[in-house]
Amino acid sequence: MLEYKYDTQLLIEGRHLDEDVINAYFTDNFHGDCLLAVGDEDLIKIHFHTNEPWKVLEYCASLGEIYDIVIEDMDRQSRGLQG
Repeated sequence: MLEYKYDTQLLIEGRHLDEDVINAYFTDNFHGDCLLAVGDEDLIKIHFHTNEPWKVLEYCASLGEIYDIVIEDMDRQSRGLQG
């Protein structure tokens, strides 16, 4: 069984985005692993494994416009089902 069920990926488009600040916020406020928050001040790519993807979406939406949102159930995928 996986500790964190949902592979959460999205893009944030905004202004004055700071990947270090975003990384720190995730580390301090969310439970999960495999965090990737990379980009520049206008566009950040997020990849994160968590059990609460809605919290990730809420935070990221507060930073700018979010799109290309993908949330996959890795437990279903590991059983050969559609994620």
